[in-house]
Amino acid sequence: MRVASLVAAPFCALALLGPAHAQESATSTAPQLTREDAEAWLDGFMPYALHRGDVAGAVVVVVKDGQVLLQKGYGYSDVAKRTPVIPDRTLFRPGSVSKLLTWTAVMQQVARGKLDLDADINKYLDFEIPPGPEGKPITLRNLMTHTPGFEEVIKELIVTDPAKLTSLDVVVKRQVPARLYAAGTTPAYSNYGATLAGYIVQRVSGLTFEDYIEQNVLAPLGMTHSSFRQPLPSSLQVDMANGYSVASGDPEEFELVTMPPAGSLSATGADMAAFMIAHLQNGAYGDKRILAEETAKMMHDTALTLLPPLNRMLLGFYESNINGHRVISHGGDTQFFHSELHLYIDDGVGLFISMNSTGKEGAAGPIRTALFQEFSDRYLPGPGPEGTVDEATAAEHAALISGSYLISRRMETNLVSLVNLFTPLKVGTNPDGTISVSILRGLNGEPKSWREIAPFVWAEVGGKSRLAAEVVDGKVTRFSFDDYSPFMVFQPSPAAKSGAWLLPAAAASLVALALTVILWPVAALVRRHYRQPFPLTGRDARAHRLMRIGALASLLATAAWAGIVIGMLNDLAIMTTGLDAWLRILHVLGTLAVFAGLVFALWNLRVVWGGKRKWLAKVWSIVLVLSTAVLAWLAIAFHLVGIGVSY
Repeated sequence: MRVASLVAAPFCALALLGPAHAQESATSTAPQLTREDAEAWLDGFMPYALHRGDVAGAVVVVVKDGQVLLQKGYGYSDVAKRTPVIPDRTLFRPGSVSKLLTWTAVMQQVARGKLDLDADINKYLDFEIPPGPEGKPITLRNLMTHTPGFEEVIKELIVTDPAKLTSLDVVVKRQVPARLYAAGTTPAYSNYGATLAGYIVQRVSGLTFEDYIEQNVLAPLGMTHSSFRQPLPSSLQVDMANGYSVASGDPEEFELVTMPPAGSLSATGADMAAFMIAHLQNGAYGDKRILAEETAKMMHDTALTLLPPLNRMLLGFYESNINGHRVISHGGDTQFFHSELHLYIDDGVGLFISMNSTGKEGAAGPIRTALFQEFSDRYLPGPGPEGTVDEATAAEHAALISGSYLISRRMETNLVSLVNLFTPLKVGTNPDGTISVSILRGLNGEPKSWREIAPFVWAEVGGKSRLAAEVVDGKVTRFSFDDYSPFMVFQPSPAAKSGAWLLPAAAASLVALALTVILWPVAALVRRHYRQPFPLTGRDARAHRLMRIGALASLLATAAWAGIVIGMLNDLAIMTTGLDAWLRILHVLGTLAVFAGLVFALWNLRVVWGGKRKWLAKVWSIVLVLSTAVLAWLAIAFHLVGIGVSY
């Protein structure tokens, strides 16, 4: 699963590995990719990167021409015991790289005639996936290209208690995600979709998913030190690397992935080398074969083009093309393990890295990005994207794409959708005619600039990535960039929910209500000090007091909602059914609180304006109505009202 944040935190220590070095490599004679050169280069890159990033350990594997060129461990699998990473023994959690084995299994069943990539998947299920927008059925091709249109699902995705694990048929049936998009139209990465595909393999093969993978993928490749089983078999547990938030912290508990086909693999670097070699050789590994040649080529070459000319989704793999070389890839993240697999499919080269720590400020993300870019520029150099447009066109298009956007992979119909308000992506223009995107920063932590090289296509200044937008009737309907375009796009924020106005409005509302609440006891203390009576009586006094109570209730409800959503996203392990009762209580009390606040504010407005109060009280009564109305709208728009506990 890719559960890590899209936003890679700055990692200034790797600034020296940035674009300037890449440009030099691309324009000089490339070193030969030999074991000696690769080992010397990695020995200079990895230890420093891990140390500066506070990452405990990593394994790096390079394969070439059907052989393992280099596999090497760096750092520690257990920091306290100083246990080194051993590439053919130490197990890592590759996260969503696991999906490649699931997709391989799907293609095996396609080749055997048991599955049809373009049939309605309900044909293979013992329950029904309801029709989505436009009534389009979901196909296996949609699942493999992350275009079934599913909303994101994160509840109980990662747990630590084995008692929380259930059978695959229970997992796929207990919470079918809402459909946000018509099938085949919008890439939105989906762990549930991959899990559904694994369940289909289980049903048509007659084997459990874990048994099927062991017999049809792991065993033929000799991947004897790998498993999808959870908890791990006792024979493998002794070699499992600890996961860490940072290497200087304590080890974390073993992460249990409740959607196994999406990311439960534990594997050594050496075993992943075998998997890479098999795919680089179109399904063959020695005298064994996991895919027929034509099936492997179909998997590697069948692309879904939705936002040209950016990288595209293939059948399970996605493009990460660089320097004019065709690269098919997959990344993977749990909370504490971070991995990436790249196959330079026409060059016979594969690169795999897995790390057992997130690192300070999310260092694992920039490390793997820098490794891929620097490895490519050193051993497989080539030109970056080129082109130009005139200044007037660049300025016009920059202004057109500017604005706030939401990622297509999101939660939309439950309370966790509140995160959409706090994490908008903003595109802005720069004085030199380039554009910048709020979440896209270089390895030095500075915002990347993008210069237009063709109509609505921008190239990273000093880099190799591209950004492109789709324009319909003179408006940008979506855009993406090479790193994420295969499986996610960014769409304009709906005006009614746009953080551009709602965030400042909510902040101002909270300030106004906080001042109202704080000044209530302050005023009482001042009157007591000067021995002055409360100036209001009757309805005026009741409205005054109820308004303060309503303001306090609205504040507490909003703070509780924001706090619980932030807490859930910071620790996926708490998002279990054990939280359901608290969420229902918060839903009910929060709903009562914000709407009571609005009702009290409206009554206070009527009382104040119907009496002989001073102008300041009348103006403030309007402010309070607006403030409580904003918070009530926020609760409605982001599904904080109600009693739902699906997310």
